[in-house]
Amino acid sequence: MTTSSTAGPRATTKKAAGTTTNRTSARKIAEQLRVKDDESPWSEDEISEVREVLLEEIEQHRVELKLAEDELDDLLRASGDGSGDDQADAGAKTAEREHEISVAANARASLRQAEHALEQLEAGTYGICENCGNPIGKLRLQARPRATLCMTCQEKQDRH
Repeated sequence: MTTSSTAGPRATTKKAAGTTTNRTSARKIAEQLRVKDDESPWSEDEISEVREVLLEEIEQHRVELKLAEDELDDLLRASGDGSGDDQADAGAKTAEREHEISVAANARASLRQAEHALEQLEAGTYGICENCGNPIGKLRLQARPRATLCMTCQEKQDRH
């Protein structure tokens, strides 16, 4: 019993130390990030919130990717069993495989975007448009943490 009561404070101390480290890290990051002229600087809480959203997105996309890849593997294994299928069955199986390939590709791309945004956040370069080098804007990043382009550059890209 003495061991478990000793482990509790240690675990709490480790957790508190991790929180302190995250706070220090968030403070350093907040000091580095650029914002638009009409925006207030990033706060530690805003940095922590964006980091948490990105970590949740990364986990969610990893799960989605794993499910899509497993489903695709199952479909590919089952595709050899199609002897005797009529054209409609073969077409339906092909469409299903193509759908799963698309789902996996989208999950993989979203995962890469979220990981890239987290890397930028940790490096202190988060929120800078990858096209023009201007700040993206806090409101845009809070709405879409994976954004890599300011609204002007995003609109230009969408038109092309």
